[in-house]
Amino acid sequence: MSAETVKQISECFIKPKYEVPEAKKPYYLAPMDLAMLSVHYIQKGLLFNKPSHLNNNNNQQPYSTQNLLETLKDSLSLTLVHFYPLAGRLATTQVDDHRHESLIFVDCNNSPGVRFIHAAVDVTVSDILSPTDVPVVVQSFFDHDRAVNHDGHSSSLLTIQVTELLDGIFIGCSMNHVLGDGTSYWHFWNMWSEIHGRKGEELVPLLSRMPLLQRWFPQGYNPPILLPFVQPDEFVTRYEAPQLRERIFHFSPESMARLKAKANEENNNHDITITTKISSFQALSALCWRAIVKANRLPRDKLTGCRLATNNRHRLNPPLPQDYFGNCISAMRTSATVADLLDHNLGFAASLLHQSVLNHSDKIVRDFVTDWLKSPHVYQLDKLFDCYSVMMGSSPRFDMYGNEFGLGKAVAVRSGYANKFVGKVTSYEGYEGGGSVDLEICLPPDSMEVLESDLEFMGAVSLSCKEVQ
Repeated sequence: MSAETVKQISECFIKPKYEVPEAKKPYYLAPMDLAMLSVHYIQKGLLFNKPSHLNNNNNQQPYSTQNLLETLKDSLSLTLVHFYPLAGRLATTQVDDHRHESLIFVDCNNSPGVRFIHAAVDVTVSDILSPTDVPVVVQSFFDHDRAVNHDGHSSSLLTIQVTELLDGIFIGCSMNHVLGDGTSYWHFWNMWSEIHGRKGEELVPLLSRMPLLQRWFPQGYNPPILLPFVQPDEFVTRYEAPQLRERIFHFSPESMARLKAKANEENNNHDITITTKISSFQALSALCWRAIVKANRLPRDKLTGCRLATNNRHRLNPPLPQDYFGNCISAMRTSATVADLLDHNLGFAASLLHQSVLNHSDKIVRDFVTDWLKSPHVYQLDKLFDCYSVMMGSSPRFDMYGNEFGLGKAVAVRSGYANKFVGKVTSYEGYEGGGSVDLEICLPPDSMEVLESDLEFMGAVSLSCKEVQ
């Protein structure tokens, strides 16, 4: 596909449809939020075929991009009544001139709102889906390209970009990562879609899953949290990824079941005692860990790690509701030498990951937060992950394809430039559901060629239902 340029047609800013009294006060951030200040925004989006009709409250009407844009804006405005911090901006104050500390919070008053962009590009849906690798043009379907979360002082905390293809629509959402993790991100999507499906309601709608906006702090700690920094250059860095290929690999429900069965059967031959079965996703993660380590040709004596993005809400005691809107995740690391990982089989690697998940307790989460409060720090992408490791991000459990906006079911989920590096694997719900998974894997070109020749890995990869058709 030849390089095409995305052309911006218009932009505006969307505020909550009704005044939110809580928005008049500073919105303070929790430790796991503030640690995200130097990483990228979350950038995910849905690709739709352009329909002949829009389904509005089960009433069919001829498709019109202008009508779609207006209904998206109106439903977004209503959704922001419940998710009002997304319409704010970051603000910094130095509380005491004599102390090297600053307070970063969300100011919901001094902001034009959420940025909403309408754009167009002369490519087709097939141009996006047919190439082996994800086309670079997809990165232009998102705002905040290469922005870090601290840029939310002057940029929107949320941007919706609707890009019109020749025969499709892409809705891209860029959300500042200090406001929430993947669970919160897709919670917002789901509720926006829910409100959009009830168009015509002018009153603030009750949601099936109301967000819990109050931030979580360990007992004994109260907001606000002061950071031991004054100038941004003390804690903000700009990460640039090396040249990467990004490719989507599909795993059908049957393939996932086979991986799970294989991992559990092989694990029975080891001395590691576990209390419950290895899950299908743990088996898939182990497959990726082994394959990417081989693809990167790592020395046998090197220590390699596999990190799983882990939701901590239910691990806390008492647990936080799943509708807690904020960051409540860990990048849980499991380690092994390259020799140990590759000299054993899939079941061995999967059992290591499984044991790490079992051990990830309330105490571990609370100890991390307590230690962070004693010595606050901000994650740096170039130091957080290394070329010897694999990072499994996002989750196939998120409801991605349930967001239709009158367009019918999306045909694919895609992401932008943000938070990508060697060994980054992003997990998506598979199009056909049923436990299927799509993995977006980022590797240098030579490493990707090795991965594509890995018989163990490629033997588990399935044709997608769209390819079969």
